[in-house]
Amino acid sequence: MKDYGDLDSKFRYVILAAMRAKQLLSGAKPRIKSRSKNLIRIAQEEVKQGLVDYEIVKAVKEELGDVSDADKEIFIGEEIAPEVEEKQEKTSSEKKKPKKGKKA
Repeated sequence: MKDYGDLDSKFRYVILAAMRAKQLLSGAKPRIKSRSKNLIRIAQEEVKQGLVDYEIVKAVKEELGDVSDADKEIFIGEEIAPEVEEKQEKTSSEKKKPKKGKKA
């Protein structure tokens, strides 16, 4: 992992470098002197040198408390009203019919 400084994974390196590059592109001052004018390269080097501070935030489980059986049902999508369903069927069948008059 020497290519990523003191970080524990290449994924964390990429995320930190991207966030720092965004800061630099928004006008933040670089923390290192570099011959490169490319702000993305500067951000990568700052992360490798450990100049970018970060904190790993642990996820917190939310407690739901008592939930009745009726509240446990999951609603996905909407039911289609019969009128709307019929209209959709008509329009799809009209599209399948060939048009009369013009020949290809």
